[in-house]
Amino acid sequence: QEHLVESGGGSVESGGSLTLSCRASKFTYSTYCLAWFRQAPGKEREPVATIDMQDRTSYVDSVKGRFTVSQGNAENTVYLQMNSLKPEDTAMYYCAAVSSYGCGTRLGRYNFWGQGTQVTVSS
Repeated sequence: QEHLVESGGGSVESGGSLTLSCRASKFTYSTYCLAWFRQAPGKEREPVATIDMQDRTSYVDSVKGRFTVSQGNAENTVYLQMNSLKPEDTAMYYCAAVSSYGCGTRLGRYNFWGQGTQVTVSS
């Protein structure tokens, strides 16, 4: 059973940085997409960044230039480096994965999800 576990969340001041990690255990597919989503209180879950098996990435406009998604040397690990954090980045951040070709922004595209890690940015 594939299992995603996020870590690295916390509380920072505006302008600070955090790096989130997601380890996808038993996720051994050669064709895949890994993604980060976030959900703020009272809002819908939204896509933040995606990366596929060829390291092609995409970002939501609000984080471009501030966030970087990457895959680690450790197998099945994806990171989200978040710089210049703003209070509006405060949310629960979720790692997601799909075991087929092509990333996307729809929640239903992804068939594996982590439990989330909280990021809080104070002004």
